[in-house]
Amino acid sequence: MNEKLVTRIEQCIENRRAGTLTEQQLLDVLAIVKNMPEQRQDLLYLQTNNTSVASQIVGMALVQNGEVVADLPDADQWPYATVLDAIRDGWRIISFPNQALMMDESRVYGLGCEFVLEKWSCL
Repeated sequence: MNEKLVTRIEQCIENRRAGTLTEQQLLDVLAIVKNMPEQRQDLLYLQTNNTSVASQIVGMALVQNGEVVADLPDADQWPYATVLDAIRDGWRIISFPNQALMMDESRVYGLGCEFVLEKWSCL
């Protein structure tokens, strides 16, 4: 969160407790919020052969700026070799592989182990 915004909100709370909160102070906080850049969530789907974040990526899909990226580079040119590489680049895991799908090796239910990661970017 924006440090300036947090500081202003904390000041407003202190002023409210002291009975000195003014409308202008709240308008100042509102101006900070209105001037914050909009953000968009990007999603990175990484398929691996096992549940380790250090395992090699065998498949990838990307949603960036609200669009599915159709023209991903060939596997040898992917930006990440492992899930851990993506984490080091600022991606955050929001979904780990569903291990229930791996309980019965005689049946194939999914695409192996899929990690879903997110990154927020300014518009």
